[in-house]
Amino acid sequence: MPRFLHVLPLLGAAALWSTAASAHPHVWVTAKSELVYNDEADITAVRHSWTFDEAYSSYATQGLDTDGDGKLSAAELADLAKVNVDSLSEFNYFTKGKANGKSVAFANPTEYSLNFQDGRLTLNFTLPAKTPMPANRMLTLEIYDNTYFVAFALADGDSAATTSGAPKGCATQIIRPKKPDEAQQQQLSEAFFEALTANSNFGAQFSNRILVACP
Repeated sequence: MPRFLHVLPLLGAAALWSTAASAHPHVWVTAKSELVYNDEADITAVRHSWTFDEAYSSYATQGLDTDGDGKLSAAELADLAKVNVDSLSEFNYFTKGKANGKSVAFANPTEYSLNFQDGRLTLNFTLPAKTPMPANRMLTLEIYDNTYFVAFALADGDSAATTSGAPKGCATQIIRPKKPDEAQQQQLSEAFFEALTANSNFGAQFSNRILVACP
């Protein structure tokens, strides 16, 4: 199987995923994010850690244990990590940032890796801000998929959103979305979701928000 086929479910190609379920979402991600500050107290990057559900993890890693030792090493996962990161650029890494109400532009990841543990695949990558953001601004970071093919959920507890090098007095708040109930999902057909594109905004209602305010 070509490498790019391993990430098609993540990118929303439901029609090409033979194991896809009949209702959205198809992939579940537990996310953690860390805001990185420099010595000038500017926010320079976001470090993401996304852990995928077991079903997707199993599907995506088929045939990658090339040495047959029953484990997946960083080297065996390196190609898949690169394909994931390269392909996710089309979707702006499912990440939107605003500083004092103005959109933040992110550059391509500077470092990335995959690891496989307890049956689940985790993608780690650092997303640099094209222009450093002064810490004394209100920052809002949102994580979601416009098409709701991928359901993102921030991990439980305060560890879901952390900072590195932040100046004293900064406060972080996590706002988690309400989960759609079964009745809501049943009202929406698969055809409805298939018609959504990366430019759609249906998934915004399931956005995970991280707010950071510094004095």
